[in-house]
Amino acid sequence: MPDRALKLTIGGLWLAWLGYWVISARNVKPTRRRESVGSHLTHRVPLILAGLLYVAPDWFPAALSRRFLPHGNLVPAAGALLVAAGLGFSVWARIHLGRNWSAEVVVKQDHALIRSGPYRHLRHPIYSGMLLAFLGMALAFGEWRGLLALVLVLASFVRKSRTEEGFMRETFPEYAEYQRETRALIPFVH
Repeated sequence: MPDRALKLTIGGLWLAWLGYWVISARNVKPTRRRESVGSHLTHRVPLILAGLLYVAPDWFPAALSRRFLPHGNLVPAAGALLVAAGLGFSVWARIHLGRNWSAEVVVKQDHALIRSGPYRHLRHPIYSGMLLAFLGMALAFGEWRGLLALVLVLASFVRKSRTEEGFMRETFPEYAEYQRETRALIPFVH
């Protein structure tokens, strides 16, 4: 897959995903409790940096734009498929969350503990899908900046998921059991 077509394909996937995210965010329950601004920044800043590694690579050292994978068509195409699969998985999870969803760590009014769809197996499937998408981008572009972005996203989601889980344990007495029965971000990995 030529570089331009690859960039357009992956960019289009992310724009479609973002469009869905913005539209679906309009119909959520009111927030009852939210994390502090400081807590929010500890997981938001790494996500912003990860995005900037892709949209503004010239802002970072040139060494990050060097390739760790050789040029070719098979790995970039497989990477684009992983981006599509990851974003699709996160949309599936978002649909199951319904009106309980928030971009921040919050407890909604009449919050419900969702255990359907991907939540039967993973506690944070939106993050899992986004991690898969960032892995796909790292493979598709084959540059070190992609691996650094993946590490930043992973660190962000580990931090955010821990905060969320604290809120959920305080809100739902059955959450500890749910934690024992499911994985956090990656299937088969505690």
